[in-house]
Amino acid sequence: MQNGTVSMAELLNSSSALIFMGTGCSSAVPNAMCLIQPSDPPCSVCSQSLSIPPDLNPNYRGNTSLLIDHLQSNGEHSYILIDVGKTFREAALRWFTFHKIPRVDSVILTHEHADAVLGLDDIRAVQPFSPTNDISPTPIYLTEDSMNSVGVKFPYLVQKKLKEGQEVRRVSQLDWRIIESHHEKPFVASGLQFFPLPVMHGEDYVSLGFLFGETSKVAYISDISRFIPSTLSVISKSGGGQLDLLIIDTLYKTGSHNTHFCFPQTLDAVKTICPKRALLVGMTHEFDHHKDNEFLTEWSKREGIPVQLARDGLRVPIDL
Repeated sequence: MQNGTVSMAELLNSSSALIFMGTGCSSAVPNAMCLIQPSDPPCSVCSQSLSIPPDLNPNYRGNTSLLIDHLQSNGEHSYILIDVGKTFREAALRWFTFHKIPRVDSVILTHEHADAVLGLDDIRAVQPFSPTNDISPTPIYLTEDSMNSVGVKFPYLVQKKLKEGQEVRRVSQLDWRIIESHHEKPFVASGLQFFPLPVMHGEDYVSLGFLFGETSKVAYISDISRFIPSTLSVISKSGGGQLDLLIIDTLYKTGSHNTHFCFPQTLDAVKTICPKRALLVGMTHEFDHHKDNEFLTEWSKREGIPVQLARDGLRVPIDL
């Protein structure tokens, strides 16, 4: 602070914050096919990517991912990343630099699909350089089922010992930590407690959301087609108490989908849960950020619950 003024750096360090590293679907936005084989007229959302830089384009969306900048009681910050999908490296180059994020202290995985885990190899990009991999590994919190799948996808990331004659390769150094799929089995990552929120992501598959925060309660649910009753009870105003912020999946603007909420189901869920505020993630190119947020502004006035589409790079200060 100089002459009684507060610098931008001081403001950024004065509270915890949530930073949206990505807010799009698995294939991301723009949709490649819209640019390779453009329709007539062209897709207005995707064609914007050819004329507006991604940093200035809220319709440019990477794989859904959240960075938690946690201001701890000792005044130090820890950085917790939920999901590290196919677009992680691009998002880190864009938003870590913009928001002055110096590192990742731990990673939490919601499930083992490509848009949640295929950036694991790129964690090395935000780790200290060591040609011999002699660095402290980054903790990765995930279920046993996800661990088994990741072990098949990335055997070299989970291998503990080199075989005879095998050369050291510079890869991500990761410390795998198994968590359970139950809200009564919380875990602590980099000083912040998380309660797993199992939800259906298709009728034969369970993905995890997470409830975190003591001063402010936040529920993050990125991949859902149906709520499990116990999870809905924990995060509903009528059950476990009102959330300060709900972050929730919405894939398409109309209809339904077998593995994701779409806009109608998402808004119904928001009304049922009744948080103080909601932000939506996981959108395809059907959503136009400005136009659909205008609709949501009117919806919010009618329902009494502020709801908006999130955007990549959005920083939400919050007291955790």
